[in-house]
Amino acid sequence: MKKASSPSPASVPASKRKTDAAPTPPAAQAKAGRTQPAAPRGRPKLRPVALTGDAAATAASGDEIERRIYDAVVSSVMSQRLKPGTKLPEAALSELFGVGRSVVQKVLQRLAHDHVIELRPNRGAMVAMPSQEEVGQLFEARRQLEAAILPLVAQYATRADFASLRRQLRAEHRAMHDSPQTEWARLASAFHQRLGELSRNPILQRYLNEVISRCSLVVAIFQPPGNATCEHDEHARVVSYLEQGKVAQAVAEMDAHLRALEQHIRLVRPPASIGLADMLGLEPRP
Repeated sequence: MKKASSPSPASVPASKRKTDAAPTPPAAQAKAGRTQPAAPRGRPKLRPVALTGDAAATAASGDEIERRIYDAVVSSVMSQRLKPGTKLPEAALSELFGVGRSVVQKVLQRLAHDHVIELRPNRGAMVAMPSQEEVGQLFEARRQLEAAILPLVAQYATRADFASLRRQLRAEHRAMHDSPQTEWARLASAFHQRLGELSRNPILQRYLNEVISRCSLVVAIFQPPGNATCEHDEHARVVSYLEQGKVAQAVAEMDAHLRALEQHIRLVRPPASIGLADMLGLEPRP
């Protein structure tokens, strides 16, 4: 009698098949069932890494060096040591400050953005030399801005605000008698900037600050030594008119004040008789 043959594995349904292999341990099952995460689509997100230790110190040191070069150039221009049209070669500045040319280039870009210097193709950097037309347009913009700001000051300024303006005027008056011309210029600009702040209009204030910065630079470069950047008495009269609510008189006084300031400017290019290191107030590097 023949023994019945076993069915072939192919004829047994998959659900009923049995295997003689040892059962898979639970840990192996979990590992086998674990799927790989899908690859991220698009640009991967990078977490910002804070600079620590030497890296942070290096970044701070770099910023300090750039600020030192920037301040040296601005100070020399404002004090009329660096004359309009003076060339500022990258190689010379790199040697004087002991830095790479990439650092100098970055500072020069910032100085050009602030209208302290001009960057000309194939000619390099030089101290700004504005034209008569540019100066006229600059002061025209400033007169219009200040004429728009003064009525707002009269409307919004409080007694405390006017008291602070009076204190500022007293400090300005003392500086005219006891301080160098650069300090006059700083306090004179601060008076106009304070009026912009008291207008309570941040947009007008921002535009005025930019124009004042450029005007101050032009005045510092081209105004003959010994002239007050702004006449103290004219400032005092503007404040008095505003405090009394006489807006039209305040606007007229400010307009005359700014026109007189513009007329004092002499757009001449004085010859440079000293070296670049002396103009910047630096000792040449050995």
